[in-house]
Amino acid sequence: MNLLLFAAGECTGAGLLRLTGRRAAHLRQVLRARPGDELQVGEIDGRIGQGTITAIDKHSAELRVTLHAAPPPKLPVVLLLALPRPKMLRRILRAAAEFGAAEIHLLNSYRVEKSYWQTPVLAPATLREYLLQGLEQARDTRLPPVHLHPRFKPFVEDQLPGLVAGRDALLAHPGDAPLAPTGLDRPTLLAVGPEGGFIPYEVDKLLAAGCRQVSLGPRILRVENAVAALLGRAL
Repeated sequence: MNLLLFAAGECTGAGLLRLTGRRAAHLRQVLRARPGDELQVGEIDGRIGQGTITAIDKHSAELRVTLHAAPPPKLPVVLLLALPRPKMLRRILRAAAEFGAAEIHLLNSYRVEKSYWQTPVLAPATLREYLLQGLEQARDTRLPPVHLHPRFKPFVEDQLPGLVAGRDALLAHPGDAPLAPTGLDRPTLLAVGPEGGFIPYEVDKLLAAGCRQVSLGPRILRVENAVAALLGRAL
């Protein structure tokens, strides 16, 4: 935990923050914090600052908080991802938040198992928890919104053109295509398929909606590694 995050309603008007549960345990057991210690804190979707521990015991911790800085800028990237299996989704959510993706869209595909859409990971509270873990690591406060699209064709035909408008739309797909660009400085949509890739019909629909195909070279990567590589190139 490189940044202790809290919701706006947790901090009093006097700047006092009382913690219990996982965050208080982390202060005790990992940071071995004591009264007077300072650490970086951030208000979810707000500013970053300093927290000074005023009291701590085996049940709770109290901090006096001062917020004074903006969080780091987001990547100008919308991530469009065919819904991966739940274990991989957890890792990708954390990574996307760490890299600073501005928005995440999870999409159905022919190669996406129907059972994936029933996973508890897609519950709003669980999505939020994994994203918060990524923000804690990267010292960011702003949660990227996550949108679910369980039907491929209606999304690609009715909603994707609006997302593509005003953005570079890149479809990362194995094949003879230019390498994905680096150092993205303008709004961009990155589309990544499932394990095994999008089927030809889906590739054609994505290209027709305004995407252009790019690659990460001759190696075939796991989805989570492809996402990390693409977002890393975008920095």
